[in-house]
Amino acid sequence: MVNNQLLNPKSIAIIGASNDTKKPGGNMLKNILAGGFAGNLYAVNPKEERIQGIKSFSEVKEIPETDLAILAIPAKYCPETVKILAEEKNTKAFIIISAGFGEAGEQGKQWEQQIVSTVSSVDGCLIGPNCIGVITENYKGVFTAPVPQFNPKGCDLISGSGATAVFIMEAGMALGVSFANVFSVGNAAQTGVEDILEYMDENFDAQKDPLIKLLYLETISNPQKLLKHASSLIKKGAKIAAIKAGITAEGSRAATSHTGAIASSDMTVRALFHKAGIVYCSSREELLSVASIFNYKKLEGKNIAIITHAGGSAVMLADELSKGGLKVPEISGHDAEKLKTFLYPGSSVANPIDFLATGTAEQLGIIIDYCEHKFDNIDAMAVVFGSPGLFDVENVYNVLSVKLEICNKPIFPVLPSVVNAQREIQSFLKKGHINFPDEVVLGKALSQVFNTPEPVSEAISLPKIDIEKIRSVVDTASEGYLDAAQTQKLLDAAGIPRVTELVENSKEKLLAAMDSLEFPVVMKVVGPLHKSDAKGVVLNITSKEEVSKTFDRLMQIDSATAVMLQPQLAGLELFVGVMKEPGFNHTILCGLGGIFIEVLNDVSAGLSPISKNEAQQMVQSLRGYKLIQGARGREGVDENEFVEIIQRLSALVEAAPEITEMDINPLIGTRKSIVAVDARVRVG
Repeated sequence: MVNNQLLNPKSIAIIGASNDTKKPGGNMLKNILAGGFAGNLYAVNPKEERIQGIKSFSEVKEIPETDLAILAIPAKYCPETVKILAEEKNTKAFIIISAGFGEAGEQGKQWEQQIVSTVSSVDGCLIGPNCIGVITENYKGVFTAPVPQFNPKGCDLISGSGATAVFIMEAGMALGVSFANVFSVGNAAQTGVEDILEYMDENFDAQKDPLIKLLYLETISNPQKLLKHASSLIKKGAKIAAIKAGITAEGSRAATSHTGAIASSDMTVRALFHKAGIVYCSSREELLSVASIFNYKKLEGKNIAIITHAGGSAVMLADELSKGGLKVPEISGHDAEKLKTFLYPGSSVANPIDFLATGTAEQLGIIIDYCEHKFDNIDAMAVVFGSPGLFDVENVYNVLSVKLEICNKPIFPVLPSVVNAQREIQSFLKKGHINFPDEVVLGKALSQVFNTPEPVSEAISLPKIDIEKIRSVVDTASEGYLDAAQTQKLLDAAGIPRVTELVENSKEKLLAAMDSLEFPVVMKVVGPLHKSDAKGVVLNITSKEEVSKTFDRLMQIDSATAVMLQPQLAGLELFVGVMKEPGFNHTILCGLGGIFIEVLNDVSAGLSPISKNEAQQMVQSLRGYKLIQGARGREGVDENEFVEIIQRLSALVEAAPEITEMDINPLIGTRKSIVAVDARVRVG
């Protein structure tokens, strides 16, 4: 529980303080002193009388009451020390930078649990253990360097890793990114990233608080809390970008379905971030690039003008923007021709606007003015300008600095000459600007930001389904895969259209029942999980004689319990599926079905419950979306019906959270209808 004693303490005690600033307790005190902490400071070290000019107490029992205690002592001494502070010194906030707790083994876990119990008993807040500390406007409570200067309009950083927090701050400061509050939660024994985000949300003031939040997560202990408060903050005007590490834990569960084989923890996390409006980042570099974009004016459209004197960089940036769904539109017409008259011969204004290596600061200013006022098809500018080391480019960067302040369209500066123009770039950064040293990184990050949707509304309307019928199936089902009859009942209750099918373990009964079906038909073995691998799917059967022979062969397959017979339908094969990750809502997947899902792995995912708009975005984000629309003379499918099936699947798992895995593959789609041909459901 984040409290005022943590954020704005009137007194701080450092247990394990030292005169040796190479030790964590020593450098922690040094940073707090250098940061100008205005309250009372107490140092505890039995071997010292004064530490860095402050009186040293020999034991915790001797210090006055204190709001915040920072512990830099061996793990085994921490539980008792915390107990004394909480019960005798009215301490309500604790930062434990010591390691050797839950990450080190069973004994460490017990100490950690003791500490959490003690702190919680006094309604206190615990950060750590095994962390670098906390930075707020009021104190610099970290033992690491560098310590960024607090900027109330900088980035809040919340990290599950202390070292990663340091690396992010180091790299960010070099780019011109500034920081406000920094929280390193370490083991997050009591207070995790989600809890700090909750506090920020519940106490958010858009006029005073930092608007940019950067997260580094190794675990998401409470996905619903993260979703709730991230969404809320973004709706209030904040911007959030996050890295989720540790997404490739292979073999954590048995993949016995297409969904299980394709889906991943990463896919679920991406779906959560997408729903919340969090920009997903895969590296520190990308996180800081997104943070840099957040610091500039918001991109309102997808048309980018690339202004450069370096042709290669412009081409690479154009490629990356195009891959991300942004555009570098051609610039032509009267105004374009007039602009050319201000530039040297050989310059191009078609976009990229290349004004040559000899281009001047004055020319750059004119180009930006034309993009700002004359070219209505331009929404933003990326300016790539380095130096070959032949002349001073500070006048160019001065012009760029002025235009960044006065233009309404966002301008993203790419200043790649970090050696040749080091002095000029530093001057540019000191004016409060941020640099993008690499154009491709900028392009990727800009695409990520632009393609991240607004948070989904909490009020999601799902199609009506027969919940009572669904519960009657699930409540009586055993753990594992449902049989064909149970699966059919679920699909019917959810309103998901399915093909007519016969399932029999008697050849005579199957032949007698199939008179109502038209040839050709499909026959499938029932029992084996992977029918195709067992050679248990036979197409284009055109007579009862073939049915009879095929039945005999299929029943000889290992694990065969029956044979299924269906009419053979023609159309585009589609896929929908469900996966349940522990702690998360169900992940809903969709894509092209049949062999497409195995060969192309073209799927998109959303976190249930799925709104109609989310379902539409899922379908339209598929690489094979043009096939769904209809392409190259091939009939497409009813997109609205596909969207409704996705929503009905979401409604099904909301009614039956016991479902852990589900495939409907394929669905056969045409312009007239979409029907499920094969389905598999696992519960428990």
